[in-house]
Amino acid sequence: MISEVNLSEQKMSFLCLTNSSNSHKMEFNLYENNGNGYQKIERYDDEKTEELARHYRRILDLIGEDSGREGLLKTPLRVAKAMQFFTQGYKLDPVEMLKSATFHEDYRQMVLVKNIELYSMCEHHILPFFGKAHVAYIPNGQVTGLSKIARVVDAYARRLQVQERLTTQIRDCIQDTLQPLGVAVVIEAQHMCMQMRGIQKQNSVTTTSDFTGAFLRTATREEFIHLITARLH
Repeated sequence: MISEVNLSEQKMSFLCLTNSSNSHKMEFNLYENNGNGYQKIERYDDEKTEELARHYRRILDLIGEDSGREGLLKTPLRVAKAMQFFTQGYKLDPVEMLKSATFHEDYRQMVLVKNIELYSMCEHHILPFFGKAHVAYIPNGQVTGLSKIARVVDAYARRLQVQERLTTQIRDCIQDTLQPLGVAVVIEAQHMCMQMRGIQKQNSVTTTSDFTGAFLRTATREEFIHLITARLH
């Protein structure tokens, strides 16, 4: 991922490239217009976006709507762009994210990043599930940038997922890439497929966990659980 921020008196711009390929590019620019507002520019793969929009237009017609009425004219295009954003994780490489900010440090205590917001899409009904992830590891000679942990969560979450697999993928990525003494991952999420359809249990929360190495020991795991539930600030 390439990020660029350019601030000046007359212009603010943000550029985000998910990879070097032109087939999947999202670019956002905000231009200040003498205090009169902002101009937003979005760039997607035109061919892919139009193909998705065509299918969404057909879906609107199939469910009994009029895809040609005023309120729905641009809906297929909006949904096509939104779906590419929701699933941008397929174009991201979490391993390279970790490797891009790895440093040698003689630190062998727990590193915990908790309450990482996550948004994903259930692969069974293409409905959102969302919540937070708590990720910890015990370094074995090298550490990674703290933001990279959150980026790994996003890279796997921004795909069609099940929470169980998402938990394991985050664990395996950190374990295989950094080779730490242990990794712990806990995810708490609410699933719209259970809340707005089916069993319709609005207050249900699903918790998954996965551990390796030192976190398989009861004392280390209990310390981790205590830290993610404690209010330290």
